[in-house]
Amino acid sequence: MSHPYNHLPSLAYWRTGVADVGPHGLSELWDPKFRVLPQHRIATAGSCFAQHIGRALSERGYGWTDYELAPPFLNAHDKARFNYGVFSFRTGNIYTPSLLLQWLQLAFDEGDQFDEIWEAEGRFFDPLRPAIEPDGFESASELLAARAVTCTAIRKAVEDSDIFVFTLGLTERWVNTDTKMTYAMCPGTLAGTFDDKRHKFINDNARSSFRNLQSALRLMTSKNPKLKVLLTVSPVPLTATASGKHVMTATTYSKSVLRAVAGLAADESTRVDYFPSYEIITHPIFRGMYFAPNMRSVEPAGVATVMQHFFADQARKFGPPPLTEAASKKKPPKKPRITEDVRCEEEMLDAFAR
Repeated sequence: MSHPYNHLPSLAYWRTGVADVGPHGLSELWDPKFRVLPQHRIATAGSCFAQHIGRALSERGYGWTDYELAPPFLNAHDKARFNYGVFSFRTGNIYTPSLLLQWLQLAFDEGDQFDEIWEAEGRFFDPLRPAIEPDGFESASELLAARAVTCTAIRKAVEDSDIFVFTLGLTERWVNTDTKMTYAMCPGTLAGTFDDKRHKFINDNARSSFRNLQSALRLMTSKNPKLKVLLTVSPVPLTATASGKHVMTATTYSKSVLRAVAGLAADESTRVDYFPSYEIITHPIFRGMYFAPNMRSVEPAGVATVMQHFFADQARKFGPPPLTEAASKKKPPKKPRITEDVRCEEEMLDAFAR
């Protein structure tokens, strides 16, 4: 009897694709839509896991691009402290599709230019990125000037990049009910003052998450019709939830929504793809081996495994990448840096745990 299941490859069956090969024998987890080459200009943004991807690409001679370079007088320690070189522009973590869309609208002057600024002890903090300057800005004018520089960098990243990598992290967010501004963090946690009359908690569902992501993708590709977007979902669980649910079930909700939304966005566009870093880290077949003892931070071995699949599937689909002059001068890939180097603003919420 002939039917479609007679001719499926081994990877289509759980026994032959997963159980028989085990966690270290998995292959062809990704069927990439487009080629990623060393000469491509690549921008990264999003949740903390996007930092791993940017570093791994850079260490292998790929064209990860920093569009907002640090002042030359800053040493390496201060560059990291002031959030330079973390992502392709100095926004800090962009956890939600809504915040990505908001930053893009700010950068391209297609939305409200929010004037809310937080002040504490003579220092000024940006509600859109309160951790970007650990001690705050000296003045409101300095804050707005720095934000303008970042918006310029975002525009350049969108217009000049070949590939934009965005890692979705959360569905939970806080908004100002008067201005509709989405905050990077809940007011009163890192800076600012919480006001239950003006500050509202929103846990985006699949519908609103997809709508915001789709709007962000449309805006980017309208500015750069050749831009390709690679979506991933962060495997890092929530540090805390304001949903009223247990943090474990809240994490499952957030990641499920984001994974579905990323898949839908990829299904609907030939220029948008999804890479399964989330599955590689979190799937039960790996038995949590890639998480640190806190069951949240991703160990270097996990990052290495994710990128091993990334490059292996690219080579399987398109062949080995041609070696550029820049890539040929690169040293062999180093062991991924320890997870403590990763900047995760949401982790600061752990200080409020009782």
